[in-house]
Amino acid sequence: MKIDNIPIDLILKNMFAATGTVLKIFFLTILFSVPLGFLVALARRSRFKIISLPTRIYQLIFRGTPLMLQLFFFMYGPFYIFGKGFERFTACIVAFVINYAAYFGEIFRGGIAAIPKGQYEAAKVLGYSRLQTFMRIILPQVVKNVIPATGNEFMTLVKDTALAQVISVSEIFDVASKAGSKYFSAIPVMIAALFYLVMNTAVEFAFKLIEKKFDYYKI
Repeated sequence: MKIDNIPIDLILKNMFAATGTVLKIFFLTILFSVPLGFLVALARRSRFKIISLPTRIYQLIFRGTPLMLQLFFFMYGPFYIFGKGFERFTACIVAFVINYAAYFGEIFRGGIAAIPKGQYEAAKVLGYSRLQTFMRIILPQVVKNVIPATGNEFMTLVKDTALAQVISVSEIFDVASKAGSKYFSAIPVMIAALFYLVMNTAVEFAFKLIEKKFDYYKI
């Protein structure tokens, strides 16, 4: 199938193949950055400056500089520092994980801070240990608190995967931009936009279901 002599079927085939890369970046980033972000949140709340201060500096650096620059750093920095660098896809995942962990850490920290201190005191009176209090009472409420912000970050991540092309990791936007340049048309980019829209629609739907599941927690 062609539109204005543009092989749409070939472009779609290439984009579907590139979607696999996008999904790998997305799920690997989530798999590692969410638990790391939780640890970052706990470190930020630490009473010990030797833990909380470096964590704040880390968050400032990775939230305060563009992800694109961080991709370049993890692609080329290790080679100049250690004489050996990451493979391109690995550098991409490392950059995404460390970047998003900084954001998730702040989201989770805010969610924990929003829980009234009276709940900790009430749990102590009821004989709960600190671990039981956190896992059974605090954590479910924290999850409910952070669902909207976390969902927003997930949707941003889908779009940010387009930045992987700056270190030559081929994904949807890379395929679209190359096809657009080759055929002098904006159609491939418009098709790419539909791919991102479909993926983010699925993310939004998933978070609506999660939010509904936690409706019974009234804070």
